[in-house]
Amino acid sequence: MTAQTQARRVLLAAPRGYCAGVDRAVIAVEKALEQYGAPVYVRHEIVHNKYVVQTLEKKGAIFVDQATEVPPGNIVMFSAHGVAPSVHEEAREGRLATIDATCPLVTKVHKEAVRFANEDYDILLIGHEGHEEVIGTSGEAPDHITLVDGPEDVANVEVRDESRVVWLSQTTLSVDETMETVDALKEKFPNLISPPSDDICYATQNRQIAIKELAVQSDLVIVVGSKNSSNSQRMVDVAKQAGCPEAHLVDFASEIDETWLDGVTTVGVSSGASVPDILVEEVLAWLSEKGYGDVEIVKTAEESLTFSLPKELRRDLRAEAATLIEERTGRPAS
Repeated sequence: MTAQTQARRVLLAAPRGYCAGVDRAVIAVEKALEQYGAPVYVRHEIVHNKYVVQTLEKKGAIFVDQATEVPPGNIVMFSAHGVAPSVHEEAREGRLATIDATCPLVTKVHKEAVRFANEDYDILLIGHEGHEEVIGTSGEAPDHITLVDGPEDVANVEVRDESRVVWLSQTTLSVDETMETVDALKEKFPNLISPPSDDICYATQNRQIAIKELAVQSDLVIVVGSKNSSNSQRMVDVAKQAGCPEAHLVDFASEIDETWLDGVTTVGVSSGASVPDILVEEVLAWLSEKGYGDVEIVKTAEESLTFSLPKELRRDLRAEAATLIEERTGRPAS
């Protein structure tokens, strides 16, 4: 074995993979299938990950583009990205039972949008046009929200009153890119108000911090995640901006191009917030077969946050548990 081969290693980011909101959403679909039986309809992908969607489809979930596609009397679940109030209305008109799996951190942004709109502020929403989260947030206050898709959009932004302007953001953006846009907006609107707390979610920030740490030590960075996952795409961007010569996004280990390893000693590996760790394990196994079996964990943060299941599921699960207790004991559940 040559010295070069001996020096080959993998730097594995921690934290990586599932965030609390994604974990909650995926479990919600699984629990709904157990509780109510198949099919359970889900409006849009529950999270942006090909493997997760395919796995849930095999269990009986049906993914649709619009709530209007769901037959009356069925259950429709709203994805972790959130939906506009008009979608809730469509579900009511279609006589659908709903389960709202919107990430609580996205819900926070929705509530901020409603509050600032009620106070008659112009809201500058930093995000990517067409992203489901942006569509949902914009729908909370369409007459007050202007989308700002990066710093290059700032020159075109107009407001009614420069003393009553606030910015909000999509939760899955690059922190650096968002603050670059905020700085440009503040230069144009000196009285711009910031939201009560940072809208970019803790998991997105943590994964970007970790990828920066990997990038400066790696010849190649591999991020596991789907092409339609904003936070996964941003991790690739962050790795390149941090100085890594090469960074790629893959759904599966089979998508890795072996030529990427030419001349590479250190490979950094991480995954987006909607990626189960089994996919990372497959990438590590693939790299090990190529001589990169030495894996070093690079930990930059601890994560312990969890979210409870959607209230609709909690209510029905409690009711089922109460019925079982009564059947087994002959006494009403307390």
